[in-house]
Amino acid sequence: MSARVAKPARFLLGLVVALLLCTAIIWALNVRDEPDMDAPGAVASADAGLIERGAYLARAGNCAACHTVRGGVPYAGGRGIDTPFGAVYSSNLTPDVKTGLGSWSSTHFWRAMHNGRSKSGRLLYPAFPYTSYTQVSRADSDALFAFLKSLPPVEQVPPPNELRLAYRSQAALAVWRAVYFSPGVFKADDSRSAEWNRGAYLTTGLGHCAACHTARNALGGPTGVALAGGLIPQQNWYAPSLVSPHEAGVEASGRQDVIDLLKNGISRNASVSGPMSEVVLGSTQYLSAEDLGAMATYLKDLPATSALPWSSGKPDASAASERLAAAGAQARPAAAVPEAFAATGAKLYEQHCAQCHGDSGRGVPNAYPALAGNRAVTMTQTSNLVQIVLNGGYAPATAGNPRPFGMPPFVLVLSDSEIAAVLTHIRTSWGNQADVVSPLDINRIRAQQTR
Repeated sequence: MSARVAKPARFLLGLVVALLLCTAIIWALNVRDEPDMDAPGAVASADAGLIERGAYLARAGNCAACHTVRGGVPYAGGRGIDTPFGAVYSSNLTPDVKTGLGSWSSTHFWRAMHNGRSKSGRLLYPAFPYTSYTQVSRADSDALFAFLKSLPPVEQVPPPNELRLAYRSQAALAVWRAVYFSPGVFKADDSRSAEWNRGAYLTTGLGHCAACHTARNALGGPTGVALAGGLIPQQNWYAPSLVSPHEAGVEASGRQDVIDLLKNGISRNASVSGPMSEVVLGSTQYLSAEDLGAMATYLKDLPATSALPWSSGKPDASAASERLAAAGAQARPAAAVPEAFAATGAKLYEQHCAQCHGDSGRGVPNAYPALAGNRAVTMTQTSNLVQIVLNGGYAPATAGNPRPFGMPPFVLVLSDSEIAAVLTHIRTSWGNQADVVSPLDINRIRAQQTR
């Protein structure tokens, strides 16, 4: 009898020990590389040069985009950031003592950037991309802090986060961080040029490009190849792969074309829209020629891969079959389209698209993008195409392109079937060879936008 009692007791004791050990490991992983909070702040006084440098870095990080409510005071926080787990509201970065950074030291700010912790030590949600900002140097962090401290203080408390119950606890966040986050300052590659290293620093750090251009799993953790593309949660925009020659990889592009796209939002053969348009508008158009050149150098040197974030790199035959079936055809090669469906798409293109993009899909340079041979048109992931047709496509107004041409929305003009037909026509004409777009693809995005 005693042996029977002892066996469960030993099991429970082992379970408790295992839980305590896991807790200790998670705790240790969450306090890695913590700064000495008792050390004096590195920024005792800030001169105009340091503040100006901090303002430039804030532009590079596009900080105002998330920390400013539409129509509100810049950097005063309160903007809701939708995530699959609920809404997170950005913090107040002005130097208000009660609600902002007024009581923070430069070391507190450095810990937030480098370790993802608030002044009190509370773990921050990775909607604030400290998983990228951890690469930022202490000197740049101090410059950013000096700039933010120079702003007029604004007393504004952000709304409480609206995360679902399972994701609100610090314990759950600690587990996520233990798995997906490791603090570490950028280390230059001595085998590369200074320009390449500068580009890598901006792209992986303040630019936090991986926050959008890397796929995420169900827990919000990065998965797959870095910068190989990812669907932006809750927005239904796809940040294309920066390493695939079939998507937005720029290995074969001219260096100046990459610079022009980041600077002006448009280049000889491409233009930006959607979330990337906002990035160019608020951030990259203000970067120096040297920094834009460095980013172009780094991006062009990324190892090319055709791996897709949702597959092994090969087209999903079952997905193609589903699209064809939804379009009213039997499964067949991607370029084969039902005759009636093709005729409808061609007619709609002639009525609504040819005036700008041309009968042969060649577009107009520096005005209307070519559709023939356009990688943005033939990507397997069609969310961006659907978004642009539904809601319009707009390049940002920049100094180099102050009056950009735009595309009107067709959300109230064309049905799901009509949009699917015209997109399929574009994706299978003039030498383009891509999968059929089904009405279900359109309806999915349209329905989510009306919720």
